[in-house]
Amino acid sequence: MVYLDPMSKKLLDGAGSHGPLVLMYHSVLSGSSSPDWPWAVSYERFCQQLDLLVQNGWKTIRVQDLGNSKRYVPKTVVITFDDGYEDNYKAFEALVARGMTATWFVVSNDIGGGSSWVEPGVGSQSILNKETLREFLAEGMEVASHTCSHSRMPQLSNVELVNELNRSKQALEDILGQEIESFAYPYGAHDERCVQAVRDASYKYACTTRTGWALAGGDPLTIRRITVFANDSLASFARKLAFATNDVGFVSLARYYGKRVTQRLSGRG
Repeated sequence: MVYLDPMSKKLLDGAGSHGPLVLMYHSVLSGSSSPDWPWAVSYERFCQQLDLLVQNGWKTIRVQDLGNSKRYVPKTVVITFDDGYEDNYKAFEALVARGMTATWFVVSNDIGGGSSWVEPGVGSQSILNKETLREFLAEGMEVASHTCSHSRMPQLSNVELVNELNRSKQALEDILGQEIESFAYPYGAHDERCVQAVRDASYKYACTTRTGWALAGGDPLTIRRITVFANDSLASFARKLAFATNDVGFVSLARYYGKRVTQRLSGRG
């Protein structure tokens, strides 16, 4: 059983009524220690987060399910993983054990090899191979595109954009034998030109790193996500589910409750 402080528990109990929420993960490292890389989480903490979702009645769907409103009910969450790191396999097993689903955004050029892009303070990481991606698909997971090379899309020429989007889509379709519908912008970097290129490449859904409820912007090609960081406690994780934002520190909570009090007082006036 996962326990929370009373405030976070109360907030979590009332969460999930504003539409689906998308969570973003990257690396999941063995053990219980908090990783040094902010975008990694420990396997133990990841499992605790999954258990918190299950115990509080949250249902998981995939990004490709966001187009069907009948698939999501209050307390619907989409779990996503960017890049396709090999260390995600244990996270996959944890999800399967709980009857949960997720979406993996994979850099197609690096499948079965090492990450070719550079993350500050992190060396090249092993990337999931073809057989594992097929296994994910067989267990009801979604495998989707994260370009060919993890490039910052606004910096690419029009020709480069088309190549990154179309070649990664085709490569994954060849591996998996089915249409690839979803995409995530590397680094969350995108502009109107990039969004149009994604649309032209026949993707139906695309994830950004902008926070908020998944479909708050009204465009399925600019889906919003909440980042899960290495230092997130279970309480901060619960508050992220409640507020759909990365900033859930106590200063932000004080502002939130102060605003509510002001609104109530104004209503009485």
